Amino acid sequence: MVKIRLRRTGSPKKPNYRLVVADSRSPRDGAFICVIGHYNPLTDPEIVVINEEEALKWLRQGAQPTVTANRLLTKAGVMEKFKAIKEKT
Repeated sequence: MVKIRLRRTGSPKKPNYRLVVADSRSPRDGAFICVIGHYNPLTDPEIVVINEEEALKWLRQGAQPTVTANRLLTKAGVMEKFKAIKEKT
């Protein structure tokens, strides 16, 4: 199964995350298929940058977001667009 999830980057105690599409069996910081965005939780407000076209492409192909990735996708408005596309078909 393909998942949309976070991949940790950055130095100790200063995390940054990449939003990646990866096989569910690969480890957190292991192999991934594609990077679709990034997330910095330390800034105020937190920075979320997502490539909407790539995210929608992978969601249409059946990629399942994790709980945190789903929250970030919802915050960026991607999940609403995906639900609208899904309802049309």
